[in-house]
Formats: sequence, structure tokens, C-alpha cells
Amino acid sequence: MIKNSLLFTGANGFLGKNILSLLKEKGYEISKLDISNSDIECNLSREIPKLKTFYDVVLHAAGKAHIVPKTEEERHVFFDVNLKGTVNLCKALEKSGIPQVFIFISTVAVYGCENGNMITEEHPLNGNTPYALSKIQAEQFLLDWSKKHNVILSILRPSLIAGTNPPGNLGTMIKGIKTGLYFNINGGKAKKSVLMVQDIANLVPLLLEKGGIYNVCDDEQLSFGQLGNLISNQLGKKKPFSIPYFIAKGMALCGDILGKKAPINSDKLTKITQSLTFSNQKAKEILGWQPLNVLENFRVS
Repeated sequence: MIKNSLLFTGANGFLGKNILSLLKEKGYEISKLDISNSDIECNLSREIPKLKTFYDVVLHAAGKAHIVPKTEEERHVFFDVNLKGTVNLCKALEKSGIPQVFIFISTVAVYGCENGNMITEEHPLNGNTPYALSKIQAEQFLLDWSKKHNVILSILRPSLIAGTNPPGNLGTMIKGIKTGLYFNINGGKAKKSVLMVQDIANLVPLLLEKGGIYNVCDDEQLSFGQLGNLISNQLGKKKPFSIPYFIAKGMALCGDILGKKAPINSDKLTKITQSLTFSNQKAKEILGWQPLNVLENFRVS
């Protein structure tokens, strides 16, 4: 029988801030592992943590994302954090006691897709960015490690995650709408898969017995227009206006030259004008999971 002691890595990040209390409500006795302000303070990319006790469940959410590396050194950081950090964690677990369950927060970026419709877990792992490659290599390491040590392994591949103070593109959208600088392109028709962050906590109990690799997202594939309208309504702002693609293309080319100060570049333009959605059917069928509806549950803080 699986008990309820849980080690949560990266617990001070976006995920932890949104689901820690939910996990406690579900009865888990949680130890936080992070660089600072945690029960166990450790930089996993540089050292093996000293774990003083055995944990039934490990939720490994510590990782690096949401930046485009400019130098070779910045590229290496992804592998140090996402791959080496995972290896160091497992080395520590081998000393303190092998957990019954290991849950790894990966990403749909492992597929390497810029567009597509209802992509499943069977899609090849073609991601070639440092972020994607480091996650792919961490997944493979964990598959081998869990098999060797008879651990129930779950790999979650979330899509865009909605929650309080979200990072990445959703956070950028909220900031842009607040300041009046966000706009849609061609009506914001491109669709993306989105996941409510609370669903990570809801999935944990379902993963304790079965394990597996799962895409996780809402049933409804939302357009940028829908997300923008939802956010603007909650903030009491005007709905984002829309500009033609050819104007956005010119702005993106200028953004490639100007760098971070520009509101848009070619990479961002691709992401917000092409639909990219994922199938959650496997998780629903095998785990009996029913995702939260993003339009009904997402609240802008």
C-alpha cells in the first residue's frame, strides 16, 4: 500500500505555489526541496541532496524553461538543471530509499512540433531545443532508472499551464493586456492546448498505482482570441484588437533585430499564429481523469 510522504522538488516555483496547499488537503505529508526557503535546500544542478528519510512519492518539478538561450553556456544550463539535476536527485534517493512512485513534470516541447492537431504520446520525440532535448534525456534516464529499481514512473507532459502568475507566453499575454500592448493576429484564431495548474495536484492520486506517460490538457482547445477575451474581461480592459498577418510579419522581422525589447519576433509570431493542440485521451481513459475547464476556472490575479 502506497503511503503519503511526498518529496516535492522545485516547490517554490510556479507549480508549487499553485498546488502545494491542494496536495496537503489531499493528505500528503510534503517535504519541499528547492534552492532556498525549503525543508531541503539544494541546487540539484550542482550537488546531490542529503535526504534524511524515505519518501513514498517523489514529485519532480524542478527544472528550467521559458528562455531562449543566446550562448553555449546558457544552453548547458538546461542540461545541468533538467538532466543532471534529475540524475543527482535519483542518486540521493538510492541512498535514502527508493520511492514507490516517481512523477516527473516534462513538457509537450519534447515532440518538437510548431503546429499540429491532437498530437498523441505516440508522436516521435523530435524536440531539438536545449529545453526539449534536456527533458527528453531526463525522461529516458528515468525510464531506465525506474525499471532498474522497480519504481512506478509517471511522466506528465503538460501543455500551456494556466494558474496564478503564470510564466511564459500566458504570463506575457496577461502583462500585455494589462498595459494595452497585446494584440491578436488575424483575429487570434490559432488554437492551443491549455491545462489548469490545479490538475497536476488532481492527477497525483491517480498516478500512484498505474504510472505511464501522459499528455495533460483541457478537453477544449482554446484560441488566442478566447484566452485574450477571458483575460481582458477579468481585468476590465478592452478586448485585444487584431492586426493583419503581413503587418505582424514586418514587426516580427524588426523584433528579430531589436531583441528582447521588441513585443514580437519571428519565433513568437510562429507560436501565436499556428494551432498546436494535444490529445489528453490516454490520461482520461487509463487514469479516469477529468480535466478542469480552463474557461470556467482560470482567474487572473
